[in-house]
Amino acid sequence: MSTVTVSHLGGSTIGYSFAQPYDPALPTLVLVNSFTTSAELYRPQFADQALTSTANLLAIELYGHGRTRSTYSHFTYWDSAIANLQVLEQLGIREAFVLGTSQGGWVAVRMALLAPDVVRGIVPLGTSMDYESARSRDLGCWDGIAFCTPSVDGLAESVGDDWVVPDEFVDGVLEAGLGPDVSAEERDFWIAEYRRNYTGDDGRHRLRVSTVNLRDRDGLHGRLDEVRCPVLWMHGTADAVYSVPNAEEEIRMFVRSRDARLQVVDGGQHFLSASDAPAVNAATAEFVERWA
Repeated sequence: MSTVTVSHLGGSTIGYSFAQPYDPALPTLVLVNSFTTSAELYRPQFADQALTSTANLLAIELYGHGRTRSTYSHFTYWDSAIANLQVLEQLGIREAFVLGTSQGGWVAVRMALLAPDVVRGIVPLGTSMDYESARSRDLGCWDGIAFCTPSVDGLAESVGDDWVVPDEFVDGVLEAGLGPDVSAEERDFWIAEYRRNYTGDDGRHRLRVSTVNLRDRDGLHGRLDEVRCPVLWMHGTADAVYSVPNAEEEIRMFVRSRDARLQVVDGGQHFLSASDAPAVNAATAEFVERWA
């Protein structure tokens, strides 16, 4: 894992990782992680030789996540989209595709809206383009307000240097993202990763703002008609957070995209890049090769 300094939010240190040394002859695929995870979410993609031979894989950690830090203490998904674009500029990468899992999906769309000359195509996974609305719940999506509010309230007070994120928080995210049958090995990995990333009062605050962002984010429906790059939306039928019917409705909102299609993955979980990596990796490699 490396870091790079960008100017956004009063000056920021952004955590990022390449799967292998950068090859300017290959297109670049930016990977944007899901809620409170880190670049480690994309271990299955980094290990896929077919995918890494197709594109430079560059995982960038959002504000509030992993090793990313900023001078300002509050941030939104728009800020993360801007910072990601500044990371590309700092690394000398003029164009890229963007894959995003869950919240990474709407950050990918924001990047495409902000920099259409940079973003060549997007691959949203297990995501939604709405805010946490009654409309989305009517279509079978979760109640994100009920999920997030106890954590927003519970993380409101300052804590000491010895504080670490509660295991119950991690278990809740893993169950929502990977289903009820998370292996002990995978759980232990993420418990350790979360404890590294969310410690002390700074960790508590970053975790709280990340949860506020998830609960209170703005929707993108009124902006989707301005996305012109190709879109490959992949969604699992076992996604416990956002539903296939919601994805079916929202993919049709990309009316000016060069090509917008939904690929449903039978049995796929919410964190689709982790639960169904072979399907995601193969489809993404094909997408990048087609549009590069």
